[in-house]
Amino acid sequence: MSTAVMTRDHVPVLLREVVEAMAVRPGGRWVDCTLGGGGHAEAILKASSPDSELLGIDLDPDALAAARERLAAFGERVTFVEGNFAQVGDFCRERGFAPVQGVLFDLGLSTLQLGDGSRGFSFQREGPLDMRFSPRQGLTAAEIVNTQSEEELADLLWRFGEERQSRRIARRLIEERPLHTTT
Repeated sequence: MSTAVMTRDHVPVLLREVVEAMAVRPGGRWVDCTLGGGGHAEAILKASSPDSELLGIDLDPDALAAARERLAAFGERVTFVEGNFAQVGDFCRERGFAPVQGVLFDLGLSTLQLGDGSRGFSFQREGPLDMRFSPRQGLTAAEIVNTQSEEELADLLWRFGEERQSRRIARRLIEERPLHTTT
């Protein structure tokens, strides 16, 4: 099943609370920095009808495809950007999308990414050890665990995962090389 089809039934977390907290209203410009399947964006566009605009950013091309399908009815009110939300200022400036009334960051993995074994994010589904949001990103997780030194792996696990057992896990990764799948 494609991500776009799966997204139609996907309900974003805290949807009502997000729209209320952002004080969404007509006539504004809104930015969804982590567009995903477009659920929050759809609620923002509905609550800000008929004349607001939304800039939707996501690094994941599959998520953007799903959001394009979900948000097609809003036409030119939506601008899609494939990129990293860290560049939100640049994206807004490049498109003359300022000032804005609200910005949403829904950080973390989506259930769609975790549920697709081919993406390599879940240990519950067999798949390649990838873990990239976009195929255009650099190294896969497999390349990292199979090429980095024990010390580098331990530092990565500690710095990005706050893993207390980082040294022990890194040692075990080195012992089990080569690693190619999530399981």
